Amino acid sequence: MISRSDCLARDAADTLAPLREQFDLPAGVIYLDGNSLGARPKAALTRATEVIAKEWGKDLITSWNSAGWFEMPKRLGDRLAPLVGAKPGEVVVTDTTSINLFKALAAALHAQSHTGRKVIVTERSNFPTDIYMAQGLTSWLDRGYQVKLVDSPEQLQTAINADTAVVMLTHVNYRTGYQHDMAATSALAHQHGALAVWDLAHSAGAVPLDLHADGADFAVGCTYKYLNGGPGSPAFIWVPERNQDKFSHPLSGWWGHANPFAMAPDFAPTKGIGRALCGTQPVTSLAMVECGLDVFAQTSMQAVRTKSLALTDLFIALVEQRCPNHPLGLVTPREHARRGSQVSFTHPYGYAVMQALIARGVIGDYREPEIMRFGFTPLYTSFADVWDAVEILKQILDDKAYDITAARGAVT
Repeated sequence: MISRSDCLARDAADTLAPLREQFDLPAGVIYLDGNSLGARPKAALTRATEVIAKEWGKDLITSWNSAGWFEMPKRLGDRLAPLVGAKPGEVVVTDTTSINLFKALAAALHAQSHTGRKVIVTERSNFPTDIYMAQGLTSWLDRGYQVKLVDSPEQLQTAINADTAVVMLTHVNYRTGYQHDMAATSALAHQHGALAVWDLAHSAGAVPLDLHADGADFAVGCTYKYLNGGPGSPAFIWVPERNQDKFSHPLSGWWGHANPFAMAPDFAPTKGIGRALCGTQPVTSLAMVECGLDVFAQTSMQAVRTKSLALTDLFIALVEQRCPNHPLGLVTPREHARRGSQVSFTHPYGYAVMQALIARGVIGDYREPEIMRFGFTPLYTSFADVWDAVEILKQILDDKAYDITAARGAVT
């Protein structure tokens, strides 16, 4: 049987434990929702003050040059690139995940336009905005394109065929934590002449990635989850060097122009990853992203992954050990290769149980149907946190200390 003392001993031996001190975690809170919004690096407050008070407040518009605002999307992209297995000059931090996905899908369909292929294959359980963006793009193009939804990873084998233009998947499923085999799935897409577009929103900063080795063609992701960039912080897009010269999308804003301050009336795309830029950048939000990346620079993704698997293994074991008589259903894969950095359990009153947990200081979240999600961020989650969270969950379930009539908030 696992004890709390065992967990404390693991914390004492944890090489990542000191990084927890770089985050401003509220007292009395066990934060298990970093898969939805990462905790705030302590440095972010100082950096935000610097941007607002000095760079904007005193230096005003000169900061586009003097403070490096103009180059920030590319500079941050280069800092993020090693976390996803990208090269310098292949990533920019900009816009939202949805907008970047639109760009990547548009570029992929444009690259495939000569083939006659018209189908985008994705999962019905994909994050809804990804499906919406694909549906919106194909509907707007009105050229016979369609989105084909599959109900399981196994169905990809038959769904991807000679009609497939693009395979668009989220590497780690937001609801279940299931992790695709990126290399095998990209290879399957290429075998049938399709391109592979990956959403890394629940992967970047949580699991090691090697986009080149795994055969991806384009990728997007957010920075406000495991990368701890702050609520709504800009997303990123990866376009490998081999695809940059032909990268074309309809959101041809002035930041993607070869000479934006020439103020020419016609668009001429810049060279390189700058083609993925669109409009003027949100400088304050961009600056916060760097604070999260600074923490990752002090460790390795392999160390993060090792602890992530240890934390999620522990959580699964403790829930099954301490709550065996309750109607909990594990929906996250036990197999390490198929698991991201979250654990999801179903419960008939999952929303009510999660609200009771939050009221007791254990913050996770809820997704339909009946799924309680618990995210584990190795940079600041401790093994003792896991023990304490499960103890509180056990008490709530044993005492039925949850309100099934409670009204739901706008965000669950």
